[in-house]
Amino acid sequence: MKKDKLHKFRKIVLQYSMALFLTLFGGGLLVILQGEKPIYALKEIFYGAFANPINFGTTLRWVTPCLLVGAAGVIAFRSGVMNMGMEGQMYLGALVSAVLGYSLNLPPILHVLLCFIGGAAIGALYAFIPGILRLYFHIHELISTLMLNFLAALFTEFMVMWVILGGKHAENGSQSIATPEISKTAVLHPLIKGTMASTGIFIAIFILLILWFFYRFTVKGYEFKQMGRNLAFARQGGVNVEKNYILVLTISGAIAGLCGAIEVLGSYHRFIPYFSKNMSWDGIMITRIALNNPLAVYPVSLIWGALKAGALHMERVTKLNRLVVNLIQMFFVLFVAVDYESIAKAFRENIILLFKREFVSENKNETVGEHR
Repeated sequence: MKKDKLHKFRKIVLQYSMALFLTLFGGGLLVILQGEKPIYALKEIFYGAFANPINFGTTLRWVTPCLLVGAAGVIAFRSGVMNMGMEGQMYLGALVSAVLGYSLNLPPILHVLLCFIGGAAIGALYAFIPGILRLYFHIHELISTLMLNFLAALFTEFMVMWVILGGKHAENGSQSIATPEISKTAVLHPLIKGTMASTGIFIAIFILLILWFFYRFTVKGYEFKQMGRNLAFARQGGVNVEKNYILVLTISGAIAGLCGAIEVLGSYHRFIPYFSKNMSWDGIMITRIALNNPLAVYPVSLIWGALKAGALHMERVTKLNRLVVNLIQMFFVLFVAVDYESIAKAFRENIILLFKREFVSENKNETVGEHR
């Protein structure tokens, strides 16, 4: 058992070390091709993320949704469910919380809780749809959740533009429309004045702790893990796969919907169509890098948030575009997915085989020479 754990640890260290080295190498080349020095670009990213309270607040602002979409990704992918619809669930959660935020007049704590519940509930309900499609119509959730993202984005835009605003500003497109600002009683307390960082980050941290406890110490968590490892084995072992499958999707959707609610209550204070900026894809990549481990989502999200905040500053003071940072992030995700141990093993075996062939060939030549 200890041997297996040690082997797994070595494999992870090798995987991440190689991924980091290759990412730094590839990212450095990319920066050089853009006419900048890699060290200078890295320094400006770090400055933009941590140099002063305002910059650090911007980092925390981006860390919050990274933690939440990472949590939504962990609950899905660790259980073997491909929830690619977190963005759509976020949009609906954000819209519902915004409507509850500006249309109701309630005491502060109660108002915030109601917005959270509304956002999480609609996210769970929207994630329930692909579960039904998979179980009863055999439509894979990878397809249905991706398609439902577009439906949610268009639906929320329509609701804001034509129902809430009554068609005003329709000619200017989605960039100029938004719901009314939420009441002050629904606003999350800011962490650092002058930034969009809010107390929502503590909710995100708490949710990941719950997930860690759930997977480590509960029977249901064990069932979810077995589903992710081997669905047929889990079914043979008495796990109600159909029921758990729906449960996994709805919990993941609820967390994504809550993420949308926190974005509205803590950062934007209104619903703006297409506010996400591919946050759900960030969640998928964070989950992949963290190897579906709730605790590993913390450091990965911090790095991700710092890169997002730092990229904005880097773009202002260098020749580089912030998309360069996005490409470097993609490099890391790609390189982490490589099985370096298998490559090294295959390389060793080929080298040994080559030496054996050379050795046999030399022996044959010597034998032929002796006979002559």
